[in-house]
Amino acid sequence: QNPKTSATVRQVLAEGNAGDLQKYFGSRMEFGTAGLRAAMGAGVSHMNDLTIIQTTQGFCRYLEKNFSDLKKRGVVIGFDARAHLSSGGSSKRFARLAANTFISQGVPVYLFSDITPTPFVPYAVTHLKLCAGIMVTASHNPKQDNGYKVYWENGAQIISPHDKGISQAIEENQEPWPQAWEEERIDSSLLLHDPYGTINKEYFKDIQKQCFHRKINKETNLKFVHTSVHGVGHKFVQLAFKAFDLSPPFAVPEQKDPDPEFPTVKYPNPEEGKGVLTLSFALAEKDGAKIVLANDPDADRLAVAEKQESGEWKVFSGNELGALLGWWIFTCWKNNNRDSHALKDVYMLSSTVSSKILRAIALKEGFHFEETLTGFKWMGNRARQLMDQGKAVLFAFEEAIGYMCCPAVLDKDGVSAAVITAEMASFLAARNLSLSQQLKAVYDEYGFHITKASYFICHDPKVIQQLFDNLRNFDGKNTYPKSCGRFKVSGIRDLTTGYDSSQPDQKAVLPTSKSSQMITFTFANGGVATMRTSGTEPKIKYYSELCAPPGNSDVEQLKKELDELVNALEKHFFQPEKNHLQRKTE
Repeated sequence: QNPKTSATVRQVLAEGNAGDLQKYFGSRMEFGTAGLRAAMGAGVSHMNDLTIIQTTQGFCRYLEKNFSDLKKRGVVIGFDARAHLSSGGSSKRFARLAANTFISQGVPVYLFSDITPTPFVPYAVTHLKLCAGIMVTASHNPKQDNGYKVYWENGAQIISPHDKGISQAIEENQEPWPQAWEEERIDSSLLLHDPYGTINKEYFKDIQKQCFHRKINKETNLKFVHTSVHGVGHKFVQLAFKAFDLSPPFAVPEQKDPDPEFPTVKYPNPEEGKGVLTLSFALAEKDGAKIVLANDPDADRLAVAEKQESGEWKVFSGNELGALLGWWIFTCWKNNNRDSHALKDVYMLSSTVSSKILRAIALKEGFHFEETLTGFKWMGNRARQLMDQGKAVLFAFEEAIGYMCCPAVLDKDGVSAAVITAEMASFLAARNLSLSQQLKAVYDEYGFHITKASYFICHDPKVIQQLFDNLRNFDGKNTYPKSCGRFKVSGIRDLTTGYDSSQPDQKAVLPTSKSSQMITFTFANGGVATMRTSGTEPKIKYYSELCAPPGNSDVEQLKKELDELVNALEKHFFQPEKNHLQRKTE
């Protein structure tokens, strides 16, 4: 019933354009563990009023089946600032349609009255003891995209088998229910609640448990620049700084207000590095700020840059910031917990494609480290399991600039990560140390961990399949490569097939998934490289790392060795020319 999307379809029909019809109706969006993510537009392959109604109807039925008290507890729904004029879709409209679907079935809905960071939704689920949460966002994707992200009652993103159950329920509930389109009905419903005020107050109270140096925060001369890259983060990072008694960061004026057009950046993704941070660097130079903090548009990720003595700006990789935050959060914990017995219940987590630096710190300091599959859905669920067993999960991170610094949110959170990074930087500045100097000190103490990650773009699923099949049948059927150029392969773990050469029974310990590709190669020189497909983009990604024991401080030699390994990986395993792969461009 959306006049804009129906007009699009009618026009395509009138023109008899089979190609466009195929594009809109050829295949339905697949609901996975990440929920939905697609471009806004007409048809079942896009995010629009109808597909949101259908998805929510399925999700509602699935929750009714799983929770006998759903009508007592309810769900929370949040949204970012995305909007798409040509199809009339927007995150707010989608959130209201979803709320209407639940309310029509007698389910209470806690709908945020204004834009919020993604982490506020998982926080609200646990804080208000709700059955589930929905966040309407496409995070840092291009402006035409939107998404529908789902959290379970434990405050973590859903994992299998919930995705399959929800997907099936969507298939069974495609006909819109009688009042599905009448979203204005929710405004007069007694089942509609606005958690905005409560959650804002409680969240900032909760993150203050991670504030350990108020006096330094009040007195520091260190200046920060913050950008929310046209997303939702500005107001919330300002409030977080206030909660920690830090002077507010300078906000990049051209990027501080939400704008669904993202006019000043090619991609609204701070992970892409310096291109997204150009305006931040200019403001920092003008105001004499040494550190730039950048959130992605839904404020669940954080990029950090620091001005070096040379005048150059260093953008920390996700692994480097993970090393710094891991060191910092453990140091703060240790200073506040003198009882060495407590160490046996302390955990940190990271994903299997992230740096193993936390493992090195854990080994030396005596706490536990675990790695999970890629993505915060795994770390969030594992953290919840551990916390339910009485363990303390201090920190979890992934190399894609995602950090969970506060146990109140079991997902990545760019707001708490920003303010905790600011406190760490202020503490170090009081000792005349920069973040870069402290990073070197961490590596000196626990061993250098040099990482390099990139990706190739490939729009043809057949080519991707063939590339991975080739690796599994490298020297004849069912044989993996024994070397990569001059580098000898010493171990292989294939999480698509479940093979792991290092296990006695050759079976992988981590869960396997046939629907995505992921192979990890361990090399005789101490290098590790993982190749995997992306769940949300047409990319084949790789992650490589060289771990040196403490004491080996010839960083340049280590970097050179890793560069050679990566070149060999690209040449022999990716074969970009033969497979017509497109390189990542700066």
